[in-house]
Amino acid sequence: MHQDLPYKPKHKVRIVTAASLFDGHDASINIMRRIIQATGVEVIHLGHDRSVEEVVNTAIQEDANAIALTSYQGGHNEYFKFMLDLLKERGAGHIKIFGGGGGVILPSEIKDLMDYGITRIYSPDDGRELGLQGMINDLVQKSDFAIGDELDVDMNLLTKKSSNAIARVISSAENFPEVAKAMLNKISTKNNHSRIPVLGITGTGGAGKSSLVDELVRRFLIDFPDKTVGIVSVDPSKRKTGGALLGDRIRMNAINSSRVYMRSLATRQSNLALSKYVHQAVDVLKAAEYDLIILETSGIGQSDTEIIEHSDVSLYVMTPEFGAATQLEKIDMLDFADLVAINKFDKRGSLDALRDVKKQYMRNNNLWDVEQSDLPVFGTIASQFNDPGMNTLYRAVVHKLEEVSDSDFTSTYEISKGTSEKIFVIPPARIRYLSEISEANRSYNQDVIYQSEIAQRLYGIYLTMQSIFNGPLELDAAGIHWEKGLSSDDNKDFLKLLASEFDRVKLNLDPYNWEIIINWGLKLQTYKTSNYTFKVRGKEINIPTHTESLSHLQIPKIALPKYQAWGDILTWVLKENVPGEFPFTSGLYPFKRVGEDPARMFAGEGSPERTNRRFHYVSRGLPAKRLSTAFDSVTLYGNDPNHRPDIYGKIGNAGVSVCCLDDAKKLYSGFDLASNMTSVSMTINGPAPMILAFFLNAAIDQQCEIYIKENNLVKDTERQINDIYKGKERPKYHGDLPKGNDGLGLLLLGVTGDQILPKKIYHDIKIKTIAQVRGTVQADILKEDQAQNTCIFSTEFALRLMGDVQEYFINNNIRNFYSVSISGYHIAEAGANPITQLALTLSNGFTYVEYYLSRGMDINKFGPNLSFFFSNGIDAEYAVIGRVARKIWSKAMKYKYGANKRAQMLKYHIQTSGRSLHAQEIDFNDIRTTLQALYAIYDNCNSLHTNAYDEAITTPTEESVRRAMAIQLIINKELGLNKNENPIQGSFIIEELTDLVEEAVLLEFDRITERGGVLGAMETMYQRSKIQEESLYYETLKHNGKFPIIGVNTFLSSKGSPTILPAEVIRATEEEKQLQIKTLQNLHQINNTESLLQDLKSKAIDNDNIFEVLMEVCKKCSLGQITNALFEVGGQYRRNM
Repeated sequence: MHQDLPYKPKHKVRIVTAASLFDGHDASINIMRRIIQATGVEVIHLGHDRSVEEVVNTAIQEDANAIALTSYQGGHNEYFKFMLDLLKERGAGHIKIFGGGGGVILPSEIKDLMDYGITRIYSPDDGRELGLQGMINDLVQKSDFAIGDELDVDMNLLTKKSSNAIARVISSAENFPEVAKAMLNKISTKNNHSRIPVLGITGTGGAGKSSLVDELVRRFLIDFPDKTVGIVSVDPSKRKTGGALLGDRIRMNAINSSRVYMRSLATRQSNLALSKYVHQAVDVLKAAEYDLIILETSGIGQSDTEIIEHSDVSLYVMTPEFGAATQLEKIDMLDFADLVAINKFDKRGSLDALRDVKKQYMRNNNLWDVEQSDLPVFGTIASQFNDPGMNTLYRAVVHKLEEVSDSDFTSTYEISKGTSEKIFVIPPARIRYLSEISEANRSYNQDVIYQSEIAQRLYGIYLTMQSIFNGPLELDAAGIHWEKGLSSDDNKDFLKLLASEFDRVKLNLDPYNWEIIINWGLKLQTYKTSNYTFKVRGKEINIPTHTESLSHLQIPKIALPKYQAWGDILTWVLKENVPGEFPFTSGLYPFKRVGEDPARMFAGEGSPERTNRRFHYVSRGLPAKRLSTAFDSVTLYGNDPNHRPDIYGKIGNAGVSVCCLDDAKKLYSGFDLASNMTSVSMTINGPAPMILAFFLNAAIDQQCEIYIKENNLVKDTERQINDIYKGKERPKYHGDLPKGNDGLGLLLLGVTGDQILPKKIYHDIKIKTIAQVRGTVQADILKEDQAQNTCIFSTEFALRLMGDVQEYFINNNIRNFYSVSISGYHIAEAGANPITQLALTLSNGFTYVEYYLSRGMDINKFGPNLSFFFSNGIDAEYAVIGRVARKIWSKAMKYKYGANKRAQMLKYHIQTSGRSLHAQEIDFNDIRTTLQALYAIYDNCNSLHTNAYDEAITTPTEESVRRAMAIQLIINKELGLNKNENPIQGSFIIEELTDLVEEAVLLEFDRITERGGVLGAMETMYQRSKIQEESLYYETLKHNGKFPIIGVNTFLSSKGSPTILPAEVIRATEEEKQLQIKTLQNLHQINNTESLLQDLKSKAIDNDNIFEVLMEVCKKCSLGQITNALFEVGGQYRRNM
């Protein structure tokens, strides 16, 4: 297929790129911004989860030509329109808006948005026709117009800090110096007597300057509530294309303030760390009378000192990794810098670096009489929230500013004592954990080969003896017995010799493996009898071993190999084995549970009431209720419902809106959450601890309700609730209850059981209930940073929260609920191939193991609370993804960590691939989903969610969800071969694939170890880069036709297989959105939450278990309140590229 050449812009074009939501969009907007850069554009990249306000402010401050966005379904209409309205309102209607979001933005919506004034929304058909570069060329060409060729700005607008005016003067100075000359002269005259300090920050590339600036600005804004900051940040231009990645904004959270103006500049020249126009930009900010101006350069070399010509106070940022101490003698900035920060102080050798830099600074500046501790050299970890080193550096910076300025810079910022010390998630001594796991797995595999060879030799001797010996040879734990029943002495010596050789060879056989050989016959017999008995959690279960076909054949549920040779038997048992036995290759339990197929009932749309109705609809008539919940993006990012259009539009779209405990009660009403036939999965990440606390409290209050009804306390309870709500509106379930909903969970809406029942009774109910609930919460923060990106808290704090949840589970005997579902689904959806998905997911899982162990938890207590979640695509490797995961996990847990059987068992959920759902020929999606479901069921997954065929274009409809469920039901109920529970065992290709994929995963573990383990690799964005490369590879093959996709790039219909229009579009109604906002308002009205939130923050600061407090806080506070409180003590997630 033809690939367009990049368009060459005539003007200097600046484009802001961002993702309004999440999922593969964080990866896709990254791919797009790279192509935009390579087309000669200066790109200001903002990353995911950006509000309209943030994007518009950025576009105006940066004087951009255009904004390019990806927006997932849910609120996209409101988002784009609000953006255009806000741009016009702020006098920036010339900025063009481009967007895309796959098939979920319907053709009618695209027309409506473009008629409204959005420049262009690209559809999947546009992508198919134009290709990636073709779309980008169209976008850049439409954005290729001059900025700053006319300049009519009043000086008063500058002093009023008008972002439009400031931005336009800087642009004019950059693009049209002659046009700006007169204005710049006026500014220069005005600034003659200016004493506004300029803090110049420079340093090596990748030293963390942007993060450090963000931390300084955050502290400055808290310290000086009335002062303002202007920032100029410079990044290098690419000499080859003229494009540039202006990537400093993405790292900064503190700049989203009305008191901060930031402008990113590209150098637009080679070999220099600053733009020619930095001086003018700083002058403009001085004229605007900002209290402090910060100038940040691009990464510099050893000899660069240009920053000192533009600043009053200079700060040099470096890392401990500068090489030998003699290299410090070559760094010119150590002669001139007022302050030096050794950032990334958690790196190896940081204390030595601090000592060496202090010595060099002392020599360079002849400070022989100054104490080492008083030298202005600081160790910092800017990426760590509330870092002591950063606090000390901040005070030193402010002190220096006070010396050079007329303004009052007397700081009252409280600083914690001590130096920067990394809060290690994984202790440094354990950094090789993944390679140790690889070594343990490979050692086991080598041992299997060696032991099987010994067993085969023993079998050869045994056959030889049997051919001589007329009677049966007895085998027992001691070995072989042949003396009894020997008819003649003719062969006695020979048999003795053979027996002696047998005993000698057997010395090298593990006694456990000899047990396997001698008990093989018993094992075969076990599966031939009519019933099999085993225990699960102390409960004895009897299961028939055969099913009868319509032809009256007895079909075995477990088919075993017909091997005779001991080497073959031993290899099979050690590598494969029957389901329920180590290494669990073919499954975790001897047989599947009767009455509980792996099918999950998926729902998430609109209000809690609407999703509750969908849950009851899809689970009607099925004995097991396995509910899988999708949340809207308002909830996913820990926000509360709001009238603001870019929030309002997302309420209840592409997921259910849940902002408080009452929402959770309504959502799961009518399902007994403590029943062993109910299991709830929640696809939530950043706010997982809060949503989990809502869920557990909902379950507790259900059981309180049952107690109230059983003890005839309903009238008394109603009276108590009416007293609490006197004169105020009480929460209620809106609309009729669906068929199957008996109202369980609704009696205590608006209150909790501890307000109604005596303390002792409530406590007993609580302890019993939380020990019974079944299900999982996703919560996997590592994969978020690698792929999907619904991160909201700083990584360390998010991991601490997860550890607190697990600790709470152990202390309260919660054994049936998974504290985290470690997800590969989102890694695959962002574009990873199956091996990368499996390797990254398992490595994340082992990272949690190491982290929980470092917190002193018992592996046998937390191991069973971990579960996994994979995507099943259509590639060959997906046929074995589960069995390879089970093998690697069980071998590592048994031999590396010494865990018990229950902790060795890797439980995993499969969701069929969302990436293989195409917006064209959507009916074909069901065929792909069916094949993927077969892979999953044949591989004995623990639970399965089959995607609806229309998910590429809308939230699943009632009809499409039924079809998706039917796929599983037909396989489970009708497909004859599926009556057998290990159908892929014994296949040559399955065994070969298992070995290939296992070794590929272990090799990836070694590559991650080389980069410092999972967290070290995340710092260099190894995982994210790998995922994006694989995504682009797939998209390229899809576009050029080398990877055929039926109905998408080949076998097209007579109409060309255009993007399908959904017959029904699922969107939240106005009434549902308003009711959610009303629910929130009522909650805030009835509860005074200030002391609860303060207690939460105090417990977090004191390092107490946060989840324990959340269980109480979640009873009265809303999701957004809790999120914002935790931001203050745990730090917000810092986005990166």
